[in-house]
Amino acid sequence: MTKTTENPENVAGTPAETSDKPEGNPQPQAGNRQVEVDDSRAVTSYANFCRVTGTPEELIIDFGLNSQPFGVPAEPVTINQRLVTNYYTAKRLLHALHLTIQRHETAFGVLETDVQKRVVPGARQQAAPKQ
Repeated sequence: MTKTTENPENVAGTPAETSDKPEGNPQPQAGNRQVEVDDSRAVTSYANFCRVTGTPEELIIDFGLNSQPFGVPAEPVTINQRLVTNYYTAKRLLHALHLTIQRHETAFGVLETDVQKRVVPGARQQAAPKQ
């Protein structure tokens, strides 16, 4: 699927509005140019774990699946994807993620990343069947 992005800064790391416009000769607005993104070969995977390391020139972000998200896992976390990028692109990614999460929290409320603060007291006991 080919998507067209109106603003080149969007491709560089800020959230982009994309459209599935039919192929043809799009007319760019003054000051904007069309950037086409082909995501037909993109691989999708789920991750609930990430590890960030780096060198003076590059940032390395590993993504994986932690089958035991509470406490220390008994088995190793399997890394499925690795993103290696320069710090400039990483900073643009950071900005894009910040804006996207900010919009999400405005619409749906603050995301609490501390699992212990999200746990409802007594919910586990109520859900357990009585014997």
